[in-house]
Amino acid sequence: MYFGCVETLVHAPVLARFGYAVSDPTRARILLALADAPGYPSDLADSLGVSRQSMSNHLTCLRGCGLVVAVPDGRRTRYELADARLGHAIRDLLGVVLAVDPACCAPDGTCLV
Repeated sequence: MYFGCVETLVHAPVLARFGYAVSDPTRARILLALADAPGYPSDLADSLGVSRQSMSNHLTCLRGCGLVVAVPDGRRTRYELADARLGHAIRDLLGVVLAVDPACCAPDGTCLV
């Protein structure tokens, strides 16, 4: 469900939004979980070991980035990836092996230069 204006993005802006979303480890773990199956916020919070408030904030961010959608399910709301291709992309990225310069990037991916 969207409130207000919705903008459609393609190409580089999509990658930028995706990059921002996965720059946070918790959001990355949420996307990995949702790549396997849709989930409810309370279940996701429990399985990832985060507070429900934190989960709500992260899901709001992911929804704002256009990566997940909220689907009403009776009295609950289920979250799922906005596009099935995101699940394929996430699984493909898990197979990527990077050779990194430790002087350039911290283990969490933060750029040091």
